[in-house]
This record gives sequence, C-alpha cells and structure tokens, in this order.
Amino acid sequence: MMEYPKIDERAPNFKLLNQAEETRSLADYAGKWLVLYFYPKAMTPGCTTQACELRDHKAELDALNAVAVGLSPDATKRLTKFTERDSLNFDLLADEDHAVAEAYGVWGLKKFMGKEYDGIHRTTFIINPESKLVQVMNKFKTKTHHDDVLEMLAALQENV
Repeated sequence: MMEYPKIDERAPNFKLLNQAEETRSLADYAGKWLVLYFYPKAMTPGCTTQACELRDHKAELDALNAVAVGLSPDATKRLTKFTERDSLNFDLLADEDHAVAEAYGVWGLKKFMGKEYDGIHRTTFIINPESKLVQVMNKFKTKTHHDDVLEMLAALQENV
C-alpha cells in the first residue's frame, strides 16, 4: 500500500528537469506555497484540463503567493510539447524513473479498462513556504481541481 509523506513534516526533496531542461528542486520554491500536483500523462484529456485550469488561474495563485508545479513520468521532450501546445505558464517536471512519485506515495497499481499496471495516482500536495507538507488532496475532479486548490490555499493561509 502506498503511503503519503506525513503532514507537518518537511516535504520529500526532489531534483528533476523541467520542460526547458532546467533542474528544479524543492528549495527553488521555498518562500512560496507550492501546489505540487502529480498527473499520469501529458497531453491526455484529464491532464490537459487540469493543467489549463491552473494556467488560467495563475493570477489567483500569484495573489496567494502560490506556484503550481506539475509532475509526471513523461520525458522532458513531451513536457516541452505539452507546454508549447497549451501555453502553460508553470513548471512541469519529468520524473521518468518515478522515484519522486514513489517518495510521495503516489506510484502504484492502477486499473483501467480491465488492465492492471503501475502508474501515478492523481494527487496534489500543498507545501508551505517553509517546505513543510500541509495538505494532501486525492479526491477531486480535474475540471474543478483549481477551485479546490484555491479554496484550500485560502483556508490554510487564514490559519497561519
């Protein structure tokens, strides 16, 4: 069974290439609220909806001192295509060996159309400006994910 990192503890570190083949790590987002979302595959319908909604709500994220970062097992070339095709305005990270997905407890057995396989379970982690994990979101619809994220960020910031 997959296990998420513990709430109120430092989020697992990562060092991955983004769509521009620049290295990004957890420390690069310190001082901001990080919406680290894991998605199965770039340019598929649900993942595109989720990414485009976050793109379209960047101003609200900025107002909450938050940044969205998508993470999938895709190669950087596919992430570059996805970013260019949909004019995405945030980092997408390539976790090709799914080591980071495993560290966050989102890599595991999935079922689709009668087949079983290992893959990413769509999950969002909210990490505070001190790099502590404060929220795990794993029950949401891709169409309203951005609304759930914005509501959660506002609620968390009220309690700071």
